[in-house]
Order: sequence, then structure tokens, then C-alpha cells
Amino acid sequence: MGSYLLVGGSSDIGLHLSKMLIEGGNKVTLLVRDESRLVELPKDSVQILVGDANDEGRVLEAVQSCLSKGNGINGVAHLVGSFSVRPPHAMSKDSFEQVISTNLTSAFVTLSIACKQMLRTGGGRVVFTSSIAGSLGLVNHEAISAAKGGVESMVRSAAATYSKRGIRVNAVAPGLTNTRLSSPITSSEASMDAAVEMIPLRRINEAEEVASTIFWLLTDAPDNITGQVFHLDGGMSNVRS
Repeated sequence: MGSYLLVGGSSDIGLHLSKMLIEGGNKVTLLVRDESRLVELPKDSVQILVGDANDEGRVLEAVQSCLSKGNGINGVAHLVGSFSVRPPHAMSKDSFEQVISTNLTSAFVTLSIACKQMLRTGGGRVVFTSSIAGSLGLVNHEAISAAKGGVESMVRSAAATYSKRGIRVNAVAPGLTNTRLSSPITSSEASMDAAVEMIPLRRINEAEEVASTIFWLLTDAPDNITGQVFHLDGGMSNVRS
């Protein structure tokens, strides 16, 4: 049994991941913005804190709360993201900075605070969510590409920094996934058809598929996996069909 912190735990992926961890007998701490989505989770296995992932004090409180449930923090998942598909000429500087803050700055806050605690307790695993846009040039994805590309670079550097300190840092980079966040695309038949046509497997991800990969990285993945970005995109980033 371990103790895990999910930052952005009320997302669709976060809910699936929470259930997987709980079913495995683990204690789960969630930092969320929407507590109403968590009614199905068993109260005796979950601690819930409401707050913003960019609030350093709140993230520290979540880390300390997670620590109180075990002998250390076994793993942390950063599941925060935003949806932004807009060309640079139609996006303000403030909007761009908001995308960076939501996706990249909050990831750094989690990395900094979680790793400081893990260094004191013997290590752990940290997993971030990127996007196919972090490594593949997509139309009108400049802001999210900059943010998620930054997350992937940060993951590689952090993996090197903490490699000899027992901390493993990785990321998953999903393609289009069936979640609330992607509903502007998935709710439109025309948009969905266009998106699926770009994917070699001709289907989008389900949230549970992304969650199961993060679960594996947090729990059962070999200890020698670090600094990796796992692409869950139906082959879109590497395959042409």
C-alpha cells in the first residue's frame, strides 16, 4: 500500500486514476478545483483539498497531507491541462500566458514541492501529462505546444537532476482523448471525423487508457524508466498509414 498525490484529480483521467489506485489498496490525496465530481470515490481512502495548482501554499499542504498517510510519498501525478486551439494572430498575450501558467508553471510548482519532500523520504515517482502537441506541429496549437513542449523538456532535465536520488520523472503525451476538456472537438461530428482521419489507428483515446498508463508509471513500471515521454496517440506522432 502506498500514498499518492494527484494534482488536478477531478479531471476525467484523474477520476479513473484515483479509482485504480484505491482498488490497489493505496491512499490517495487529491488537489482539485471541482470537488463535486468526486462523490463516487470512497471517503475513507481519499483526502480532498480544493485549490489552484499554481498556489504554492496549497500544493505544499497537499504534499504534506499525502505524506501524513504513509511513510513517504510513493508517487505524484500532475494532471492539469487546458484546451486552446487558436492561431497566434487571434490570441492575446494574456491568453498565451494563461496557457503557459496553467500547463507549465503549475507543473514546475508540483515538481519543485514534491521533489523537495521526496528527497527527504527516499525518493518516489512523478508523472506529468503532456500532449501530442508537445512534439508534433499541429495547426493553431502554438500556445499549448509551447506549454507542453516545456513540460517534456522539464521532465528530461528533472530526470537527470534526481536520477541518483531515487526520484523517477516521466510524462505521458496523449493524442485526442474522450474527456470533458476535448469536448469542443469530440462534440462535433465534422471535427471528430477530421481528427480521427489523422490517427493511424483511426480512433481517439479513452480517458481510462491514459489513466492506466500513468498508473503503471506510478506503481509497477521498472525502476530504470526515467526521463521518458510515452506517446498515447494511436501512432500519430511516429506512424504514417
